[in-house]
Amino acid sequence: MLLTIDIGNTNLTLGLYEGTKLGGRWRLATDHERMPDEYGLQILGLLQHGGCAPTQLDGICLSSVVPPLTSRVVQACEQYLHQSPLVVSSELKTGVTILYEEPKSVGADRIADAVAVHFLFGGPACVVDFGTATTFNAITADGSYLGGAISPGIGIATDALFQRAAKLPRVDLLPPPSVIGRNTVHALQSGLLYGYVAMVEGMVARFRQELGPDMKVIATGGNSERIAKHTSVIQTIAPWLTLDGLRIIWELNQNDGNPLPE
Repeated sequence: MLLTIDIGNTNLTLGLYEGTKLGGRWRLATDHERMPDEYGLQILGLLQHGGCAPTQLDGICLSSVVPPLTSRVVQACEQYLHQSPLVVSSELKTGVTILYEEPKSVGADRIADAVAVHFLFGGPACVVDFGTATTFNAITADGSYLGGAISPGIGIATDALFQRAAKLPRVDLLPPPSVIGRNTVHALQSGLLYGYVAMVEGMVARFRQELGPDMKVIATGGNSERIAKHTSVIQTIAPWLTLDGLRIIWELNQNDGNPLPE
């Protein structure tokens, strides 16, 4: 079995694979104060909940965009699971060509997303990852990662309005009765939700101008389903896309260098 771990700024996501099948999967709040022992005990407990003993693990593949936590989780895996994780970077065998001007600066989660889309869906494609930041990533038909765009996530936008505008309340991210809000709460909900949907639609349209009319649009991340309900431009929702990419990267870097057939 393979354990995949994605360390993001807001969530730490784990998935347990048996072959290509994703079994147990968990989202935890990223805690910058947690120590290796705490992470180790928590991961060990999740594995036990999923019916997997550490001795059943064939490997661990890890991506992280939070450098201070990377070493803690690696240490936790080594001490409690007795495995050294494969840490994703642009220097690994990924099956995609990274055409970014500085390949080492591409986030490990963006690499994993690109790999998953290339092998599972094919290109050209735009991957929209709704995380702490919302990223748009471009993959060509031949499996090249061109780059993309990074914008603040909808959670950041919501918090910024509440913190920087004294008279605006914090609101739940729910669709208002109409786009034209008749009170402050509904006006905020309209601007946040529908304004964000319009941003996604505009960016997808611009990506399509560069990648061509056959471009696929795949969404992932915590808010993907919430946004997809209000737009037709998102064709596929793949909530565990990053974990799928980690699984494929791990397979590519084993002895045979080929992913398992889907």
